[in-house]
Amino acid sequence: MTAILHERARRARERALIRAWEYRQRSYSKGVWYRLRRVLVEAAQAWIIDETDADRLETLGRVPHPVGRELEPPKRIFLLGEEESSMVRHREQVPVRLCSRLLNARSLLLVLHRGAEGASLPDVLNR
Repeated sequence: MTAILHERARRARERALIRAWEYRQRSYSKGVWYRLRRVLVEAAQAWIIDETDADRLETLGRVPHPVGRELEPPKRIFLLGEEESSMVRHREQVPVRLCSRLLNARSLLLVLHRGAEGASLPDVLNR
């Protein structure tokens, strides 16, 4: 019986250590995961774009969202309307959620929901 209790206590300590590590990582991020999720809420579609298209968007005056620079490695995240997004040639659609494909991409194009193109995102996103 004692061996079972020792094993159970060891697993509980292990879970507590993992949970503490996760909370510490969230504290170090200073809210970037919240801001990234908030940006994803505004998106109807998400596309991985190549670096040449991202460079072209920047030369056309589109500014990447600041939350992308807070991630490591930094990402260029463009929020565009559906009409503007058609100018990007090389793109691969990914789910609009925190998944490995989206997080591993260097440049992202997020297509805003219809009608949200003219709306400005809340100030909390731009901190």
